[in-house]
Amino acid sequence: MDPGSLSTVWGGITDPGFRETFDPTMHRVETPLTKLLNVSLPVISAPMAFAATADLASAVTAASAFGFMGAGFLSSEELKRNFQVARKKLNIADNDPVPIGIGFIGWILDKTEVSEDPRIIATLEEKPIAIWFAFGDDLGKYISQVRAYDAQREHKTVIFVNVNSVEGARRAANEWKVDVIVAQGIEAGGHGGSDAPPLISLLQAVLQALPNGPPVVAAGGVSTGSQIAALLTMGAAGVVLGTRFLFSTECIYPPEKKELLLEAGLNATVRTLAFDEVGRTMGWPAKHDGRAISNQIIQDVNDGLDLEERLRRFDESAARGDSSRLIVWAGVGVGLTDKISSAQDIVSELKSDMYKALELASRLIA
Repeated sequence: MDPGSLSTVWGGITDPGFRETFDPTMHRVETPLTKLLNVSLPVISAPMAFAATADLASAVTAASAFGFMGAGFLSSEELKRNFQVARKKLNIADNDPVPIGIGFIGWILDKTEVSEDPRIIATLEEKPIAIWFAFGDDLGKYISQVRAYDAQREHKTVIFVNVNSVEGARRAANEWKVDVIVAQGIEAGGHGGSDAPPLISLLQAVLQALPNGPPVVAAGGVSTGSQIAALLTMGAAGVVLGTRFLFSTECIYPPEKKELLLEAGLNATVRTLAFDEVGRTMGWPAKHDGRAISNQIIQDVNDGLDLEERLRRFDESAARGDSSRLIVWAGVGVGLTDKISSAQDIVSELKSDMYKALELASRLIA
């Protein structure tokens, strides 16, 4: 919402005088995360494979938040090209650190790092500010690899690790000594722990378990500035948004997928491995699955079709250009957005609404 609006409505409270009492452009929120990443807004765009490249990550960073791109199955050469794009867009010199992050999936690293095209060292050579690890049975060995590489140079990479439980958070903090913990709730789009608690409970539990631990950022189903404000007041050092940035012009989802996002409601998504089965992206650790928009893929499962038949129907739909079986990863917050905007405009809206919610919340104290 435009800071210049004559009235603001939050949770049923109408405050026509808000514009006269608070100007979000005159304030900034400081948390351990903003200091660590040297940003003015504790908002992160998620490293979404097949959706977030350097274009989106750079645009988010340029807008005063912090952007991640997803490594997915990209080769080291493709990743380096993405960093070149980011340097150009952000006007970063060749030898300077790039103020974006990159996210790696553990089980994919288990394949690539023993191949003829290992990617971690190639990525570290580009000096990303941050690296994010998720979804692997032994992420510690990759964290050690980053630490060993950084020990030989001045630049130190900020390490994020995605967790879905208190146990995972303790391991990340105490054993791996990570810089940032990402507490990802069950509401998250894309992949995550199938047994993860809802974000509001997981975040509280992780913060209680690690009172002196690294900064904890909240992820899962977050799409609005008021939700960001609520999580910050709970103690989160920052907030990760994925689905919200799928609605950006910089997201590489094709138009037909973005149209399905626009049509989706609050009950549009489902968690399952059925999307990975037909998409041929199986390999996830135990008790992990993915959340996407429910469609004919799920109906095929409900109809009792075996995998061979589901694969045949999926392939035939793709060949026809039929959107009824498109895999559209998205979180439960997908129904809260109804427009495609630039990343700059998305961040501006989130920032404005976050500040307004924080200021209105402060008025609850008599």
